[in-house]
Amino acid sequence: MSINENIREIEQKINEACNRSNRERKDINLVVVTKTIPVDIMSEAIELGLKDIGENKVQEITKKYETLGDSDLYWHMIGHLQTNKVKYIIDKVDLIHSLDRKSLAKELNKRAKKIDKVIDVLVQVNIAEEESKFGLKKENVMEFLKVLKEYPNIKVKGLMTMAPYDEDPQNIRYVFKEAKELFEEVKNQQLAHIEMEYLSMGMTNDFEVAIEEGANIIRVGTGIFGKRK
Repeated sequence: MSINENIREIEQKINEACNRSNRERKDINLVVVTKTIPVDIMSEAIELGLKDIGENKVQEITKKYETLGDSDLYWHMIGHLQTNKVKYIIDKVDLIHSLDRKSLAKELNKRAKKIDKVIDVLVQVNIAEEESKFGLKKENVMEFLKVLKEYPNIKVKGLMTMAPYDEDPQNIRYVFKEAKELFEEVKNQQLAHIEMEYLSMGMTNDFEVAIEEGANIIRVGTGIFGKRK
């Protein structure tokens, strides 16, 4: 199938998930995951109207930004971010999905301050407590958010989580449900330095269930570009 056909199929699934959960399509933000995808193939998706670009690696962002940076794109850093790599992307990305520790918050704040920027971030939560994944344990999120008051050049805009891979996404519905409950719990605290706007969860295999449970950012790569080589 072509990228165009794949996007149409993804759009149909998003619409169906919205219908099942009494939500509106306009409230769901589709981030195109372009990890390992060359710029010429990315450009095809961009020309078809997809403007939210999600990258896992700093070196891929810097390289692709050189070519596409002037385009009307919104760049998402969705992978684990090493503290020593922050300086390379702080002026390029619009939203970082993977804030998960104080040392990273400190560095983001320092680098953002240097260029007079307030960087938007999501706090990554490891709901399923998988050892292979990064993110805070659910019970540590509130305490971590309070610490972030010290960093005025960071703006928390919500939460991000990744569910374990399961061929039947119904088996991991609880992950999305718990993330949404935590999202609402934080929102109800009405902390001055926190804006609970985004809940980023759901990928190619499970985004429909994520939407049904409250995701408003989904991250889809394989579903658009096919399996990575």
